[in-house]
Amino acid sequence: MNHGLPQNPAAGVKRDLRHAQIVRSVGRLERLPKWLNLVPIVLQWVALSLRYRSITLPSCANPFITAGGLVGEGKMEYLDIMGARARQATVTTVCVTATGAGAAGEAQEALARAGLTYPIVAKPDLGWCGFGVRRIEDRAALQRYFAAFPPGERVVLQQWLPDAGEAGLFYMRSPDQAKGQLTGLLLRHFPRVTGDGLHTVEQLMATDLRARRLGRDGASEPCCDVNRVPARGEVVRIATVGSTRVGGRYENASRLVTPELAAAVDAIARDMKSFHAGRFDVKYAQLDDLLAGRFTIIEVNGAGSEAVHAWDAALTLRQAYRIIFAKQRQLFAIGHAMRQCGHRPVGWRALLRHQRRQQALISRYPPSN
Repeated sequence: MNHGLPQNPAAGVKRDLRHAQIVRSVGRLERLPKWLNLVPIVLQWVALSLRYRSITLPSCANPFITAGGLVGEGKMEYLDIMGARARQATVTTVCVTATGAGAAGEAQEALARAGLTYPIVAKPDLGWCGFGVRRIEDRAALQRYFAAFPPGERVVLQQWLPDAGEAGLFYMRSPDQAKGQLTGLLLRHFPRVTGDGLHTVEQLMATDLRARRLGRDGASEPCCDVNRVPARGEVVRIATVGSTRVGGRYENASRLVTPELAAAVDAIARDMKSFHAGRFDVKYAQLDDLLAGRFTIIEVNGAGSEAVHAWDAALTLRQAYRIIFAKQRQLFAIGHAMRQCGHRPVGWRALLRHQRRQQALISRYPPSN
């Protein structure tokens, strides 16, 4: 398809150079076929399962969350086990069941009671990888969201936070430890294009290996006007979510973890009922604020949260898998300790049911933006 790009040899050379630069910014794990990426991960999981005599042992890590947060849990489950300190650090959130035409009205009333104003963020209670997450600008958009949402399922509504930064904070604590560890720090870079004063957002997306992922799965779409021509040097964010599936980029910033940040996360995690392993997704204004322990939680994920900081393009495959393997070993060790405390892992059949239900719902959610 011709998107109006210059058709001359010099322009072709420039495009090739730009392409090469983008390829270098795509992580090695991202360039592997998904099935090949999973092979070593599955092999170690099997080895650990044999060692600890349970294939689902990590589900013990967070015993008051469905399957420990491996799969199939709702976002509100984490808020339900939060104490006052953890809730104070979390964005204002309400939850409404999609019950048909009247659900948007119920949602509007819930927003008013919570003091939430537009724009807001709507997301599935049972979600994954940013599927179904949308920024909602007004009541009409909220009505459209509920009209497209699977009836009977729950929708989480949160205040939109204008903070520019978003991070993933990976936390681990064995039940016999007095203090937990911040084992990883992920910085999310949202999908974006840079204007040249000549081409539309859509045309710029077509030339960017990351940005053109947006919309390719039929479950996402741009959050901006793709027909606009941004000025030269203007940076345009094209998606609300920062997942790599829509063109986001992950940066491993674990080297930047400070005692203040680690202490803030540990205090919050210990204010959650028997929470030992997971990831806190947070927003922050400036990096200095984050490192000082000043942030707002927008979501919590449990034992199934991926060590996505391993997807940093600067890492070799050896370095990336080292991070993933270490996380798996810690999960099983924590699960083992929790089993010794009397908790039992979920059965593999139940885990499979949770996974199938989650995947079936994802295909029915409105596209993320």
